[in-house]
Amino acid sequence: MIGRILDTLLDRTVVAGYTNVGYRLRHSQWGDAPLPRMDGKTVLITGATAGLGLAAAEGFAGLGARVLLAARDAARGEATRARIAALTGADVAVVACDVSDMASVRACAEHLRATEPRLDVLVNNAGVLPTERQQTAAGLELTFATNVLGPFLLTNLLLPLLRASAPSRIVTVSSGGMYTRALDIDDLQTERREYDGPVVYARTKRAEVILTELWAQRLAGTGVVAHAMHPGWADTPGIAGSLPTFHKVTRPLLRSAAEGADTIVWLGAADEPATCSGLFWHDRRPRPTHRVPWTKETPEDRERLWQACSELSGWTQED
Repeated sequence: MIGRILDTLLDRTVVAGYTNVGYRLRHSQWGDAPLPRMDGKTVLITGATAGLGLAAAEGFAGLGARVLLAARDAARGEATRARIAALTGADVAVVACDVSDMASVRACAEHLRATEPRLDVLVNNAGVLPTERQQTAAGLELTFATNVLGPFLLTNLLLPLLRASAPSRIVTVSSGGMYTRALDIDDLQTERREYDGPVVYARTKRAEVILTELWAQRLAGTGVVAHAMHPGWADTPGIAGSLPTFHKVTRPLLRSAAEGADTIVWLGAADEPATCSGLFWHDRRPRPTHRVPWTKETPEDRERLWQACSELSGWTQED
């Protein structure tokens, strides 16, 4: 009881709960039981060459999983592969994938479906937070393309492999920043308002949580579960580059990448997450998806988001 009360207090104070202080206090309540081994299982992680993705890859490899690193930079991917393989002795491979490029995502999924006999865990981790509005070569707003459309397309294209490997899991890395923003279904690519990088990022992270809930509904009974999580405030290259002032001020309190990635690995390996679906997690416990009423979307908005992602990514049921 004391542990749960402390956990709730940490969660509601935000600053304490999201920092390394919150992680260490909660970790002290978990005990020392190791996570189940993952020998014979395959994990695919996007954005796996740095930060949370790299830490998660090391965590899964340490449990014996075959780890596939989805990377847009082949040289960085190979360097990361060699590092993790040397550290853990695990089977690690690199798969070419630029999550912001729908053609690259489709090629990656086709390659995996043709060459991988199974996929037990898909971790949608890659993300960007540019300070100015940018477009991909295909004319899509970069943050929305990377954080929402790419994961949407990749996940749906890999569902046949995930279903064939069931019980299997989809884990999407969101952000606590999503609590501050509602879904703007009429301006998903920020074409009508002034561009504010952190605000746009938070909206995409809200969209990720909604899509996770929709996958959970659509995949009920298939043996594939879908969860989203947020890592708290972690010291990663992405944070340092995108939010330098925040990084400088909060650095003594930031979590390590491994601490931020802990729940990613737990969601992919532990027994409990396989018994439920569609939840939003932080530090190994499910959390509310809304803190204030004005961030809530309607059922119609949720379905419009799914339809917009289908149209903009080019995914159809026939895929």
